[in-house]
Amino acid sequence: MNILVLGSGGREHTLAWKIDQSPLTDQLFVAPGNAGTSFATNVDIKVNEFEKIADFVKEKSIKMVVIGPEDPLVNGLRDYLLEVPEFSELMIIGPGKKGAQLEGSKDFSKEFMKKHGIPTADSRTFTQDTFNEGVAYLKSKSMPIVLKADGLAAGKGVIIAETPEIATESLKDMLIDKKFGNASKQVLIEDFLEGIEVSVFVLTDGKNFLILPEAKDYKRIRENDEGPNTGGMGAVSPVPFADNAFMQKVTDRVIKPTIDGLISDGIPYTGFLFIGLMQVGNDPYVIEYNVRMGDPETQVVLPRIKNDLVEILSATAKGNLDQIQIDCSQDSAVTVVLASEGYPGNYEKGHVINGLDEAINIFHAGTKVEGSNITTNGGRVLAVTGMGADTASAVEKAYMGVKKIQWKGMQYRKDIGQDILSILENNLTNSNH
Repeated sequence: MNILVLGSGGREHTLAWKIDQSPLTDQLFVAPGNAGTSFATNVDIKVNEFEKIADFVKEKSIKMVVIGPEDPLVNGLRDYLLEVPEFSELMIIGPGKKGAQLEGSKDFSKEFMKKHGIPTADSRTFTQDTFNEGVAYLKSKSMPIVLKADGLAAGKGVIIAETPEIATESLKDMLIDKKFGNASKQVLIEDFLEGIEVSVFVLTDGKNFLILPEAKDYKRIRENDEGPNTGGMGAVSPVPFADNAFMQKVTDRVIKPTIDGLISDGIPYTGFLFIGLMQVGNDPYVIEYNVRMGDPETQVVLPRIKNDLVEILSATAKGNLDQIQIDCSQDSAVTVVLASEGYPGNYEKGHVINGLDEAINIFHAGTKVEGSNITTNGGRVLAVTGMGADTASAVEKAYMGVKKIQWKGMQYRKDIGQDILSILENNLTNSNH
């Protein structure tokens, strides 16, 4: 079948790479794609150009559309395509506008969690009109506290404030000074949860679900989780503390109530659901929902899945996910993101990238072809993934790949996976005592 993947990041390169391995794939297109997706056919269409996407689907007899990023989902691309009469058989991976509100509005997702008894941190939502109430609310809370822009802010709309002064200043920045534009018309103030983060990925056809390998990502720009939040600077899978007992709690307390809640609220949902969790003690609490795969988590999750991805996605679209068993490699995967100097603030584009031929398992994000060179074209430029029998060897392989690549101003974190190695070491020490 002919398949179209929408998006231009590392997530979409990884999806296309995995889809390309399937014997069920005839022609593979990526719109708009990047320098790494040239094994497929890159198409110069942006993810929110709905009419152009529909025309292209007709023109190339596309049978499956895999929507990578959140933006077109929140804007209703699925609903748009399903209104085209000849697309009644089109397989679309990604929820409609109603389901995409789980990511598109933090307030909506909080209310959904409260309604369906899904464990999450206490919170309240404020607007410009209720700014003073928000300030008073902050004074009543203990620090640190979390402030979240209600809408989409490219992974950057979350501020963890350590003091009441910073919290108040941040609330003003977001609500009054519109730091995140329309995304921060409403701001959620949420209790800070102390624990370890883990990302759980689910594929659902609306009633059945498959749990994909879990991952842990690294949001801050600098080592030891310092500096501003980014879209993610690296990821590790599997995660040792997400053992069978913990994952059973996640399934019973989070995943099942979420799927059942969508059904009872009359929200059809077909596609990926990414659940950002905090393990507090031994219990899972939901930090956020995303309605697509994570980036850079996809770069460690998909390499561990042995199944034919197109087969799984077809079953998702057709409502037959109960017939699929997920087969995961026991190997570990670690990915390190290479970013432009200045990211997540302002950065330059157009620097020539050297060493790409020497490193393996590179997933492109912000890259483009210019003449005979591949150049930087974004904040997060590449993700280098290492696979190994354990986390330590995966870390080593990832950084061996990183060392082969360079461009002017390249930056990356040197501690991806180190916290996981410490946990594993402690577990080993404790079991030997």
